[in-house]
Amino acid sequence: MKYVILMQVDPAVLEQLTPEQQQVIGEGHSAFIAATKESGEFVATQALGDPSRSKVVRAGGDRPEVTDGPFVEAKEFMGGFYLLDVEDEARAVELATQIPDARIPGLALEVRPVVFADLGDG
Repeated sequence: MKYVILMQVDPAVLEQLTPEQQQVIGEGHSAFIAATKESGEFVATQALGDPSRSKVVRAGGDRPEVTDGPFVEAKEFMGGFYLLDVEDEARAVELATQIPDARIPGLALEVRPVVFADLGDG
């Protein structure tokens, strides 16, 4: 079953990290990717740009309107995700605890099942 692990980012927390802590996080993500590839559970990962670079498309009048954003009242945003193919939810949660963000106060990981996917022809 496929699960997505959403990485919730708080820019204020990231700004407080030392260069050494940032290096540990980077190395931890690299090790996580390598381990889940080796186990056959890795499907994909993507890091997302800052929300200030986003556009929002929503219903508006005769046609959808596009605005800058999102501008929600939250200090966290989704910074990226891992898509994994695992045996069950327990394994997805177990893997999430291995991601370095899980050990940094102020960051969070959300584990959510994938209920539909179309991976295209590629």
